[in-house]
Amino acid sequence: MKFEHSVILNDKNDMPQLGLGLYQVTDDQALVVIKEALEANYRLFDTASMYDNELGMGKALKKIAIKRDEIFITTKLWSEDHGYNRAMHAIDKSLKNLQLDYVDLYLIHWPSPERGLFVATWQALIDMKKQGKTKSIGVSNFTPEHLEMIISETRVVPAVNQIELHPFFQQNELQAFHKKHGIITESWSPLGRGRFLSNAKLVAIAKKHHKTVAQVIIRWHIEKGFVVIPKSVTKARIIENIQVFDFSLDSSDMDIIASLDSESGRIGPDPLHTNF
Repeated sequence: MKFEHSVILNDKNDMPQLGLGLYQVTDDQALVVIKEALEANYRLFDTASMYDNELGMGKALKKIAIKRDEIFITTKLWSEDHGYNRAMHAIDKSLKNLQLDYVDLYLIHWPSPERGLFVATWQALIDMKKQGKTKSIGVSNFTPEHLEMIISETRVVPAVNQIELHPFFQQNELQAFHKKHGIITESWSPLGRGRFLSNAKLVAIAKKHHKTVAQVIIRWHIEKGFVVIPKSVTKARIIENIQVFDFSLDSSDMDIIASLDSESGRIGPDPLHTNF
């Protein structure tokens, strides 16, 4: 299915460019949050086995009864399930929890380099796709070093790399690597966990466009060609976050936001020094 406001992945599948992140959404919250998001025209939902809400999401999707090809579901394999056989078991468990025959995108959540298993795990994802358990495969929090290794070992390029990315931590080197290899950049923590919503430069851009700072930041992700998955459990915020397709940022706005980038802007863990 062709989604409105979407990107084409390197495997030719279509992916909505803006979705709802479900990190820290509980099983009990899932039904209400997903229903409100669907009513607001979200079609991409991003979860993970580590988020411990796949069961709630599965129940919500079953109860809402939307057509399967009208939604795009991403989930992720947690690090303790690295390795070929464990990964194969993990996706089966996720599919059972989600009450789905397949997911649209399956990601390795972290490279977990000290385990030394992310190449074998990537091979498992390649086979999952061949078996129809996932439409597309990708990774999350992989650096160029990690990406080069799985590509050279398997000759299969991830469709997506989901990474921490926001105006204060733009990861330009990694963006360039993605562009060179045809990998879509997907931004987690796209609003910087709300830490920068009072930044004077962003406030000025927001006033100029009669939008909120959050809307300006999300629009920036859209115009950069990223997939973006802001998280919220508040109905008003869920609606606000998707109302970004009725305005554009000009070159001056984009230059100002480019100037906000900082090497010290990372909020989450560093994949090179993290071994979940």
